[in-house]
Amino acid sequence: MDTAIHFQLTPGVARIPPDASAQRAAVIGMLAPRPLAAGRTHRIDLQRFTQVLRRRGPHLTPGAVAAHALGRPLADRAADKARLTARLTTLQHLRSRLARALPPAAPLRPEDTGWDILRRRGSLARLLQHPNPERLLTTAFAVLHQLPASARADRRLLAHAAAGNPHALDAGTELAALVLAEAAAARADAGAITSVREAWDRLGVDLDTFTGGLLTLGVHPAGWHIPAGQPNFLVPWVLHRAVWPAPRNSEDRWVFLTENPSVVAAVLNGAPGTVRLLCTVGTPSRTELDAVARLAAAGWRIAVRADFDCAGLALVRAVLATVPQAVAWRMTATDYTASLHPAPFEPGILDTDGVGETPWDPALAAAMRASGRPAYEEAQIDGLLDDLRRASPLEERRGPCSTEMRPGQARAR
Repeated sequence: MDTAIHFQLTPGVARIPPDASAQRAAVIGMLAPRPLAAGRTHRIDLQRFTQVLRRRGPHLTPGAVAAHALGRPLADRAADKARLTARLTTLQHLRSRLARALPPAAPLRPEDTGWDILRRRGSLARLLQHPNPERLLTTAFAVLHQLPASARADRRLLAHAAAGNPHALDAGTELAALVLAEAAAARADAGAITSVREAWDRLGVDLDTFTGGLLTLGVHPAGWHIPAGQPNFLVPWVLHRAVWPAPRNSEDRWVFLTENPSVVAAVLNGAPGTVRLLCTVGTPSRTELDAVARLAAAGWRIAVRADFDCAGLALVRAVLATVPQAVAWRMTATDYTASLHPAPFEPGILDTDGVGETPWDPALAAAMRASGRPAYEEAQIDGLLDDLRRASPLEERRGPCSTEMRPGQARAR
């Protein structure tokens, strides 16, 4: 039958268009005992119709006729869904076998329940788009097998050991994305991770032990001799091993921590005297935070600040969580309001949903959400230099009789 028949199977009604004489002839003996008039409908018995179709072809069904009539591929969607389900089931079983084969001391062991988490987060869709999903999954578990249990690993060496290519885990690769997705699915604290560097850091993997780290001025490991006023980068390899000297009794004990290197540049150009300043140059890694914590443990007091945006607030929260005795430095609602430029060119837009809480000054988060604009450290450079010259954060100089709450203190209830 090579002519289209327009009908509705559900109610069992066939309708022939007015200009479809060929169709009217085609249905004689199938849908009606005599030709249908143009535009007329005829109720049919689906059971009888099925029997008639079977006599004309053993694989013909009313559904097949309906698909032909509507010009649609027959059951392609159902077949595709069945193939997808079968492929996912195969991959799920492979994942379970690979997880069971991990050594007992493996620091990360994906559970079967993580499969649904991967599905919800879109990781399975990305896996299926790979030319060889089985090989990608197997290689991802080879990476998990090679993760260090106690020491640390360089990402390039890890990638070469697991995949034969030192760049296999570079940012943007499918393998790196799958490994980090498995790590996120397995860890309850994954939502607190704010960067790819931190995600690898939690796995004991260094993106690069010789790039990044902390920009320092007047702060150096014990035994180092650096000329006064000479900035220096302490790379992650050094930070892992750094032993910090304790402050001498006559020394000011404050070390200032900031986000942007422009603050360091301003100090070098205009703040004579001894300044102890650390700069994360962006979001700090766990290595950098641990180094700051050891600095505090050696007896130094930490004052931290950053930009007034989501990343800056996350930086301050991370330092205060790692070093509870640290204080936020010029990071109040008043400081934020004073930092807003009155007429910026193309003003930035603040992601108010990502602001989070500012427990050192709850009014700060409220002010930032109300404004909807970020503000930057450079707006406060004069005040920051003033504090650095005095070797004390502003909050420390308000005096014992001040009624203002110091950052880091809880409000009395």
